[in-house]
Amino acid sequence: MAKVELRDISKVYDGSVRAMDKANITVEDKEFVVFVGPSGCGKSTTLRMIAGLEDITEGELLIDGELMNYVQPKDRNIAMVFQNYALYPHMSVYENMAFALKIKKIPKAEIQERVLEAAKILDIEKFLERKPKALSGGQRQRVAVGRAIVRHPKVFLFDEPLSNLDAKLRVTMRAEISALHHRLNATMIYVTHDQTEAMTMADRIVVFNVGKVQQIGKPLYLYNNPANKFVAGFIGSPPMNFLNVKVVEESGGIVLDEGSCKLKPAAPHCEFLQNYVGQEIHFGIRCEDLHFRPTPEAEGGNNMLLTVLVVEPLGADTMLWLRSDSTKEIVARTEPSFTFKVDDAVNFTPDMDKAHYFDKTTELSILPLPGGE
Repeated sequence: MAKVELRDISKVYDGSVRAMDKANITVEDKEFVVFVGPSGCGKSTTLRMIAGLEDITEGELLIDGELMNYVQPKDRNIAMVFQNYALYPHMSVYENMAFALKIKKIPKAEIQERVLEAAKILDIEKFLERKPKALSGGQRQRVAVGRAIVRHPKVFLFDEPLSNLDAKLRVTMRAEISALHHRLNATMIYVTHDQTEAMTMADRIVVFNVGKVQQIGKPLYLYNNPANKFVAGFIGSPPMNFLNVKVVEESGGIVLDEGSCKLKPAAPHCEFLQNYVGQEIHFGIRCEDLHFRPTPEAEGGNNMLLTVLVVEPLGADTMLWLRSDSTKEIVARTEPSFTFKVDDAVNFTPDMDKAHYFDKTTELSILPLPGGE
């Protein structure tokens, strides 16, 4: 397989529109890396530059240490799986999977061996004589993956391959592609706008926004240690809650003035907030780190009095949409044993040890990120 390196890669359209700006990404040999971000963030453009389907405006692309900027797509030994499957409708499944090998003049016996091997891996042996129109969406996606497998490429590229499937099938196919990665022990780069896919499938995630790499790291590292407000709000479902608070200093130390309540930061966070006394910042807390209290906590307990807007029972837990007089809507995850009704006044306490703080101007994390990724 192969190591893929992007060194200061940029893509500029019409001389001024930067679809990607100086991306520095290394995908290690046999690693599964997911590019994630909202529509138009540059993730698919970056994948297409790796594939050779888009020219690189600036920077260097290396695969196994070899410069690939000017190498034709067919000579990069890369296989790509597209969102729309891109199967030939007039060919059978077998012919679709064998086509690229025939073009390369691979011996017929070897083609048959490779196709049958891939079909067995993907459990589509019984469909080899069918045309694509006779297959379901999930079966077509398996054929598209099989067409990539038979080529024995150095790198597999997936461009939002599950976006056309229904929710249940997406879950199944996520598991199948992850299992395929472990079985093939291959280098894979996968593009999606769905952060759930990224969290469940990736060895590491690259988060994109407005043509820039925001952060790179393992899924749980990014979840627990977002570098900026965008990553904090994008990784995780539902997104992190954000409140505008003012950092004030009182006799008891630093306090966050939220308007309807005052929150006391965890002691290790206070030294980093000291420089923000008198300023507004963004306070972030995840839904599972807001804890319901049947009665208000004692003084200093960081109690938030909130009004229930929506109750969403999900079985294993219940999601509450809440609001105070001074905050926008926030979401809390609670146990299903608690009973709530719309317009109830409820008390919640944020776990301040798990709070996040972001500069209001730069939106960068005020707290330093721990080592590793």
